[in-house]
Amino acid sequence: MTIIKRTELMRRVPRARMAAAGLLLLLTASAQAWHSTDMTGALPQLSFTMTRASDGKQVTAADYRGKVALLYFGYTFCPDVCPTTLLNLTNMLKTLGKKANDVRVLFVTVDPNRDTLHVIKQYTDAFAPQIVGLRGTPDELATLAKRYRVAYSVTPAHDGKPYEVTHSSAVYVFDRDGNVKLLFTGLAAPNTKLGGMTDDLKQVVAQNGGNSWWRRVLGLL
Repeated sequence: MTIIKRTELMRRVPRARMAAAGLLLLLTASAQAWHSTDMTGALPQLSFTMTRASDGKQVTAADYRGKVALLYFGYTFCPDVCPTTLLNLTNMLKTLGKKANDVRVLFVTVDPNRDTLHVIKQYTDAFAPQIVGLRGTPDELATLAKRYRVAYSVTPAHDGKPYEVTHSSAVYVFDRDGNVKLLFTGLAAPNTKLGGMTDDLKQVVAQNGGNSWWRRVLGLL
């Protein structure tokens, strides 16, 4: 029978941790060959306070921990960009089957003056059930947009000029722990090829965040 001294065992434990950590990094690197823009570490964790259109409840990012969250800024009166983006996201979600319930698309209005909770609810109900309409105060909206470097503007009608709204069309993807992972672009075009982004979304959904079994293994070593 081989007898391992306590000092030798203590030396082996750090080496085992390093070996497991190295293997985890190798597996992660090989698995994360993204089609979309990798945003890992580029922006802060998902954080916000908004009012949810479906029930009028004030919610925060904590309410969506454990879900893969897709953050999108738009408005219900948008003639083409927003409905096309949400339709493309709806089609992507359909390919996930039951796993679609692990995803929430957070549709944040940049036009709260016209987008009441009732209007937002009616609008999001026309798409996938996983799409959540959110409305914030001007300060809440500005804080969230600044946090993720999103540009938007609202110019009310004046001097014969129409009401005008501009906003970013990108979609931010956050993992189950609220960490930013990817940036989806091109979803505002009706003929966008969704295969690569759909594969990326499936990969993020498949990850278990802080509860992954590899992390548990590392914790035991």
